[in-house]
Amino acid sequence: MGSDLYIHPSAFVDDGAKIGRDKGLAFCHIFGGAAIGKDCKIGQNVVIHRSVVIGNNVKIQNNVSVYDGVTLEDDVFWRAVLCFTNIFNPRSAVNRNDPKFYRPTLVARGATIGANATILCGVKIGRYAFIGAGAVVTHDVPDYALVFGNPLNKGLDV
Repeated sequence: MGSDLYIHPSAFVDDGAKIGRDKGLAFCHIFGGAAIGKDCKIGQNVVIHRSVVIGNNVKIQNNVSVYDGVTLEDDVFWRAVLCFTNIFNPRSAVNRNDPKFYRPTLVARGATIGANATILCGVKIGRYAFIGAGAVVTHDVPDYALVFGNPLNKGLDV
């Protein structure tokens, strides 16, 4: 972990987490294996799972879970209560804890995702794209695009 890192006593940072220089982590949980770049701001009630990769200067506001399979490039901004998924077809009766079931999600450099958005697994959000608050993202978003709203799908190809 970086020498300029302050971890508040309310945070849980597991052994093996790699965290660069940061202004502080409070009321969050960083799993071992997660990699977080320098100058990131991680809000309270944020959970970052073991295979997550986060670039530099990323801002994640409160109440966000970043699941295995998610990669955030540099300068990404996430608003509060953002929802990511990592398994396309979850079922309670089927054990899907094996990473082979995860669909990777990429948020490219400079993208902004609005509060209360839901990002389904397996999508790529392009460079400097802007996702509006409350949006449900079910498909890739091109670089520099502005997207918002909720799609009405009759079904998706599995």
